[in-house]
Amino acid sequence: MKTLPAYIGSAAFGLKMGVFLPGCDLIGEVSRRAEELYRDGLLDDGDVICITESVVARVQNNIVTTDQVAEEVKDKLNLQPTSTLGVVFPIASRNRFSVVLEGLAKAVPEGRVVVQFSHPEDEVGNQVIDPAYVETHGGAGAVLRHRDIPGDLLLHPVTKLDYGSYYADAIRRQGATPVIFYANDPQAILAEQPDGIMAADIRTREQTKARLQQVFANCITLQDICNDGDIASSWGLLGSNMSSEGKLKLAPKDGDAITQDIQAEILRRTGRNVEVMIYGDGAYKDPETGIYELADPVTTFGCTPRLNNCVRGGVKYKMLADQLHAEGKSVEEIEAAIKDARNNDLGADHMETEGTTPRRMTDILASLADLVSGSSDAGTPVVVVKSIYRSK
Repeated sequence: MKTLPAYIGSAAFGLKMGVFLPGCDLIGEVSRRAEELYRDGLLDDGDVICITESVVARVQNNIVTTDQVAEEVKDKLNLQPTSTLGVVFPIASRNRFSVVLEGLAKAVPEGRVVVQFSHPEDEVGNQVIDPAYVETHGGAGAVLRHRDIPGDLLLHPVTKLDYGSYYADAIRRQGATPVIFYANDPQAILAEQPDGIMAADIRTREQTKARLQQVFANCITLQDICNDGDIASSWGLLGSNMSSEGKLKLAPKDGDAITQDIQAEILRRTGRNVEVMIYGDGAYKDPETGIYELADPVTTFGCTPRLNNCVRGGVKYKMLADQLHAEGKSVEEIEAAIKDARNNDLGADHMETEGTTPRRMTDILASLADLVSGSSDAGTPVVVVKSIYRSK
């Protein structure tokens, strides 16, 4: 038996699962691995089984082509082959947006695609123009043209890629003419006289759409494309990723139902009552690059009911220890006081929780699982988190 010793607190570890392909029995595979965990003494009530959204969507074969995207964009924005399509506030990402952009450009193969980046960085913190250049050329309110900016000032500090040029090339490959510029007011795109506009930002999409629709009605968001039908996601193109040439893997569908089915099957096989969630990007900001890693619309694409709206606060352990020690309390008295404070489920405004910001449990779990599983070759699309969630 490999039971974790009592002195170990919260822990997370990845499970090697092998390759998941369309049609695989996701529920069965995850449940079988849970049986192995149980046999090895590594599965307890209250553990959380975190499954990356990527394998769920792949098993569902929730994949669309850029041709399908183009047809839907033409229909919903009433575009002609020679129309001008505006694309406002996309993120700078090869696997997240470049294939989406190909689908958008295919909708107007004889027209123009006008891409408006925010500056000096995109929504998630990717730098698209050197900030010093922006400050000396009009600041936050400036409208800057890609063609007027020195090329070395357009390079991403990490990837060394000029995303304006990269996106322009993607548009040209579909036959359309690219126009690339940078401005922070979404209405700036109206100077290009678009026939339809795609609000391409993620978490601020509704504000961008509302701002545009004050003066221009024919505007939709990425969530409005591929959000209905057998192959679709309620998030539309939000949360989509490059699958293969000319194809996009959408975010998974029916996430809550899947997690509940997995929970029930694990309970049947092991007698353990675990929680289950489907996670996307973690919600953390890289201190070195300033990039906020959350390029998905949410951290969690489905979870079992007890995780919904669950908030993790907690007792400020170190503050209580310092305070009670200053009062002359013994180690035993301090530990008893901390245990009592934990058991009382104190509110966020209580002194014992001061400095401990309540956060949604799903955001914490998704961030932890994303860091553990990584996005390269770890081969651990399922992560077990222990002793972080306390069921009631």
